[in-house]
Amino acid sequence: MVKTREKVLGYGIDLVSFNDALLRVDESIKNKSGMQIITINPEMISQGHSIPEMNEILNSAELVIPDGIGIKIALKLKGVEQERIAGVEFAKKIVELCEKNGYKIALLGAKEEILNKTAENLKKEFPMLQIVYARNGYFSKDEELQIKEDIKNAAPDVVFTALGAPKQEIFNKEMKQLLPESVFIGIGGSFDVWSGVVQRAPEIWQKTGMEWLYRTIKEPQRFKRIFPALPLFLIKVIMEVRKEK
Repeated sequence: MVKTREKVLGYGIDLVSFNDALLRVDESIKNKSGMQIITINPEMISQGHSIPEMNEILNSAELVIPDGIGIKIALKLKGVEQERIAGVEFAKKIVELCEKNGYKIALLGAKEEILNKTAENLKKEFPMLQIVYARNGYFSKDEELQIKEDIKNAAPDVVFTALGAPKQEIFNKEMKQLLPESVFIGIGGSFDVWSGVVQRAPEIWQKTGMEWLYRTIKEPQRFKRIFPALPLFLIKVIMEVRKEK
């Protein structure tokens, strides 16, 4: 029997190709079965261990794809060869899928100017795309109630939230209760990329799995997020592998 999930530090990760993962999203939209997608990385796993809500979300999400390079390495340490599915690329393919099939989307997150440029660029690239809701990511708890109601009334097939983890995952989980037939995906800083404000690493860096290093060189402030977090994460995975043997 082919294994479809592998646990890393207590959380299941789907062993799926990029195209098969996209097919699952398409089927969910067509069948109106609803889905929360997690683009998991080591930081999210750490959040799951310390934040009860995040723990519940990571355990209940219908699709958990290996986004971070740390997850790819962790799976390899466990004897699993799994392609990395970059969240920014996967989300863009979902947008393409939505235009092709006439699915409606909602955008939530980032600064107003970045959100507007994101919507503008998406419409240029995908002229038939139906963006039924767009709102920046700066709002109070009181405003959040109205935002949820507005998204519910817009009835999108897919909701893209760029609020950063764990806020976007918690928001999506709560929103999914109001729109159980929709697909929700948290995409962090993807709006920055889609708007053109942030450039992705050259393709060679992406293909070799070193995009994280390129971004750290370009954005030195990211260093504190990665070190010592990534090495400690991998040490924990190595200890987990030894216990399983």
